[in-house]
Amino acid sequence: MEIDPINRKILEELVVDARISMMDLARRVGLSKTPVALRVRQMEDMGLIKGYRAMLSPIKLGLTHVTYVTVKVSDTRQKALQQFNAAVRQIPEVEECYLIAGGFDYQIKVRSRDMAHFRRIMAEKISELPFVSWTTSYVAMEAVVDQSWVAV
Repeated sequence: MEIDPINRKILEELVVDARISMMDLARRVGLSKTPVALRVRQMEDMGLIKGYRAMLSPIKLGLTHVTYVTVKVSDTRQKALQQFNAAVRQIPEVEECYLIAGGFDYQIKVRSRDMAHFRRIMAEKISELPFVSWTTSYVAMEAVVDQSWVAV
């Protein structure tokens, strides 16, 4: 889908402030309120805008410890991967999980309060996931780039 410059500007503004009023959004993109509201609705209907949500601060919530866990599974047939995927989605401390092509099968981002909390998550949740063969953990020392948005 081609995104015209006005829709691109609308998306850029919504990424910065999803709670912006249609009137203010219209003013920023140089259109009146009705066409901007129509464009936003069309982008929502097309699935380009998937939704709106509050962005919480993990740091303010005490979740300062980030660990990346690589996982090798013992079975990579579709049914086994579906079981793993369903189980990992049930772990609230898992912030991201990707199926990877390479020397391991999954990369998981885990957010926890501290190392002791992370160890419990590993022992009681991640290690208990179906088909886990082995894991390796990498502790993040500093966030150099932390974007929760997509460049438009």
